[in-house]
Amino acid sequence: MKKKFLSALMAAALSVTMLAGCGAKEEAPAPAPEKTETETEAEAPAEETPEAEAPAEEAPAVEPVTLNIAYMPNYGSLWAIENAIDQGYLEEEGITANLVQFEDGPTIIAAMEGGSIDVGYIGQGAHKLCINGKADIFALSHISNGDMLIGGPGIASVEDLAGKKVAYSSGTSSEDILVKSLEKAGMTMNDIVAVDMDATGIVSAMVSGGVEAAATWSPNSLKILEEVDGATKLTDNMTFSDTTISLASWIAMPKYAEENRDILLRFTRALFKAMDYAATDNQEATAALVAAQIAGDADTVYEQRGDAVWLTGKEVAKGAADGTVEGYYELQKENFVAAGAVEVDPVPAVSDYVMLDLMVEAGEY
Repeated sequence: MKKKFLSALMAAALSVTMLAGCGAKEEAPAPAPEKTETETEAEAPAEETPEAEAPAEEAPAVEPVTLNIAYMPNYGSLWAIENAIDQGYLEEEGITANLVQFEDGPTIIAAMEGGSIDVGYIGQGAHKLCINGKADIFALSHISNGDMLIGGPGIASVEDLAGKKVAYSSGTSSEDILVKSLEKAGMTMNDIVAVDMDATGIVSAMVSGGVEAAATWSPNSLKILEEVDGATKLTDNMTFSDTTISLASWIAMPKYAEENRDILLRFTRALFKAMDYAATDNQEATAALVAAQIAGDADTVYEQRGDAVWLTGKEVAKGAADGTVEGYYELQKENFVAAGAVEVDPVPAVSDYVMLDLMVEAGEY
């Protein structure tokens, strides 16, 4: 059941400071004993020496840190981090980014467990691992529409997949959209010949005809539609927008998150500023940055800008404060529970693995 939260306005108390006090004049000092004159005029007050101004306090310098950051080679994974680097937002926070490419979320989490990665980006499918206690989510990136189920020549509907070879990558958003598509059509994985493979091999399997359909994400999905004659998009994330939501997030190991909250706060603040910069504007420049990082074609990357609802950092921070973001993750969790993907008992609250308070604080800039 989704929780609704009410926000309360705090009233500011006004204080009035009364200024008072009239000082009386001091009497002139008594004449020195040797003087015989009865002078009554007061001695002039001594000229005061102005106090030296205290030097202005400098803001404490942030401790510089280098982060090993995992990403996937697409616009959705890199849109914020590339601008955080290029616009100098990470530098402002004393952070140097070492970007490391991976093909999927589960592999990124495995690398984090091994200690080679500090923070990383994941798509929808790997969120089940966060619910199961493998990682903590510290920032929402966007609401994704980059996953697709694509049929090859002669396949015009999900029902046409019965008995056909369908490529997918287990544990990822690829598996997530495949299962949801089959369920919507009243089918299960047992009704198809499911071919589990690495994400990098799905495009070549479709192009060569080794499989008859594929569940994958952008840019693989766009490449299949471009290169396979007769290929048809059967479903995407928006097909299920009335009952589910597909999220992309930034994560860290629970222990790392606990011990390095300040670093995650600084990193998220930089991300949020980059998201403000690129959510609705500067998308062509963003595509150029992403293309340079992945050694890809800028025009091809630019086509991926339709893969998501791009949120600003301010929107995420506000949503984290008013319950909207928690509602997103609650709906996501409910769907994973219904699919049998949550192995822990009891099922954790969203706030147990999503750092909502950090998102709120990171938006205070």
